[in-house]
Amino acid sequence: MLAIEELEAGYGDARVLQGISLGVAAHEIVALIGANGSGKTTLARAVSGLLPVNSGRILLDGDPIERLSPRARLGLGIAQVPEGRQIVFGLTVRENLRLGAYTQRYRLGERGLAQRTAEVCRHFPALLERRDALAGNLSGGQQQMLAIARALMIKPRLLVLDEPSLGLAPVLVAEIFRLIAGLRKDGLAILLSEQNARMSLAIADRAYVIEKGRVALEGTGAALLGNPEVAERYLGVGKGAAGAGEESESRHAVLVRGLAQILGAGAAR
Repeated sequence: MLAIEELEAGYGDARVLQGISLGVAAHEIVALIGANGSGKTTLARAVSGLLPVNSGRILLDGDPIERLSPRARLGLGIAQVPEGRQIVFGLTVRENLRLGAYTQRYRLGERGLAQRTAEVCRHFPALLERRDALAGNLSGGQQQMLAIARALMIKPRLLVLDEPSLGLAPVLVAEIFRLIAGLRKDGLAILLSEQNARMSLAIADRAYVIEKGRVALEGTGAALLGNPEVAERYLGVGKGAAGAGEESESRHAVLVRGLAQILGAGAAR
């Protein structure tokens, strides 16, 4: 569905993406993993139109979209959940959700907006219960749920998630990843840019390891999760884990339990 071909993009004179190529099929979770500064967020912003590209192509169903505006890409069904959530703290949960459907407000009307909000909130019962609360009074996990729910208000075909677990406690991280895995069952294609490589690979159909703006490795989530090189560099296994303290081990244990819940009994990799 989404094809990226030899894409180059960056900020000013700094070229971050250096000829990167990858793809996302319909109904598929594709994870991008890599260190800070590798180009994951830059790629996410280029796909959604928030960052212009220098060269290369972004194709949706075979049609080039790299010169289209962010609004036009929204109209084609591409929605991004930005790093840091970027919800409006002074508005209620309901008002933040309505902002997500801003480009469709005239077509939907008041009744349609209410119906769309109800449809989206079936994934997020905590938001439904607090729909009249100020977004700034939500917990960190609820704020991230709100950011995802806001993006779902346009009924996207492709959801671009940029660091959805950033700043969350391990228990909440597991909850967010369970939610992401559930969205795939609803038919969404998901491009997941995420620092938490272990959880990303656990739910991904395929994944790409990004280094210095290029694809260094690619494969299924299961294959990369079991790759010793990936395990040592990105999963905290092997020499890179030596000397980890009790706090790190405790966090690891919580994440492992979260993985077990996501994957289900008998599906552990």
